[in-house]
Amino acid sequence: LLGSLEKQNLKDYEIILADAGSKDRTIEIAKKYGCKVVPGGLPAKGRNEGAKAARGDLFLFLDSDLVLPEGFLDAFLQEFKKKNLDIASTDLDFLTDKKIYKIAAFLCNIYYRCTQRILPHISQCILVKKEFHNRIGGFDEEIKLSEDFAYIKKMCKIAKFGHISKIKFYSSARRFEKDGLINTFLKYLLAHIYIAFFGPIKSDIFKYNFNHYSKKKVK
Repeated sequence: LLGSLEKQNLKDYEIILADAGSKDRTIEIAKKYGCKVVPGGLPAKGRNEGAKAARGDLFLFLDSDLVLPEGFLDAFLQEFKKKNLDIASTDLDFLTDKKIYKIAAFLCNIYYRCTQRILPHISQCILVKKEFHNRIGGFDEEIKLSEDFAYIKKMCKIAKFGHISKIKFYSSARRFEKDGLINTFLKYLLAHIYIAFFGPIKSDIFKYNFNHYSKKKVK
């Protein structure tokens, strides 16, 4: 992720890394890239801590296992402003040539585009105005899984959301390869059904390992 950020045309931004107690060289490498490091934890806490430390009026929340193609930030920002959005996400693809993952990404993108007005989804790449992030109090840190689902649901009551399909980011397929593509998608599906009927997931009823990438080298 850091390497792909360094190659972006847009340079007027700061990088803040929320570290969840890493034991490897993550912090050392991040600082070499000029990152500001803040304490993290589960995704909701890490994102909130990063937002508190940020100086800009726009936040871009990114998972650590993403790669952004050249020109991504510029294109994302242009579309965001052109559509007069307050919060947005984009299409995704996986960092693998396996056909099954290309099909999965295609279906995900179709689903996200078709449901953006009735059941919007965001996850690994979220661009949002600071004003609206603060107005809803950020991410709910009591939520154990799919905190982004609760975030966008609350956000859409006061902000204009859009899914931008002209650009895409690339996500690691490691979690799917480790846990199984179908098993992982079913877990997310069941989690969203649970949320729809019972509300946010604030207990460990769905096992989810956030440490799949703890031993991965930061690039």
